Amino acid sequence: MPTVLVADDQFLIRSGLIALLQAAPGIDVVGEAQDGEEAIELAALTRPDVILMDIRMPGISGITATERILAQAQASPPKVLVLTTFDLDEYVYGALKVGACGFLLKDTPPDRLLAAIDTVHAGDMLFSASVIKGLIETYTPRPADPEPHSALGTLTPRELEVLGLVGAGMSNSDIAQRLVLSTATIKTHVHRCMRKLTLNSRAQAVVFAYETGLASRGPAAWPKETT
Repeated sequence: MPTVLVADDQFLIRSGLIALLQAAPGIDVVGEAQDGEEAIELAALTRPDVILMDIRMPGISGITATERILAQAQASPPKVLVLTTFDLDEYVYGALKVGACGFLLKDTPPDRLLAAIDTVHAGDMLFSASVIKGLIETYTPRPADPEPHSALGTLTPRELEVLGLVGAGMSNSDIAQRLVLSTATIKTHVHRCMRKLTLNSRAQAVVFAYETGLASRGPAAWPKETT
């Protein structure tokens, strides 16, 4: 049963989300926050599995709150799912860059919201290939000849290859097929990459791969929609 913390500065939206989650089987709401600062405090106190985080709140924004929550988390950081009004938005990009697992529009139907919680709780990222491609192309600062990131020196050649394919939007099974390896082996490589680079989510790994020039922007590399 995933435990969930809801953070939103609008009372009606926050209370509506909580009512929906409390009525759903298999979900335990452990707290509600009306701003980023309270979200940080409650995350440390309740240690939820998943956080529904409003991206724009007064004071500490959802982006900053996400970054601080993940930085202070111990062995099992929460999966942060940000809520936004607009999908192709620099705030969404900022949230993914600091470690959010995905995002949902605030008018998402209840069944898709519940499915999204299950998705990120299972360790998967939540966004369509076309949307993240648009975000990256719009907001990723990527010079024509990017300087090698110092952290890349900690990765093996195979890990660099796998991370580049993760950045291209490929799933573990797709990468396994491409490299003629088992899915379990690819999962291990991805886990090691994220641990060595101190990345909190696969979405953050995608952004990192683009910013360091590991991932290609070529459209042929992008999978079909899987939201």
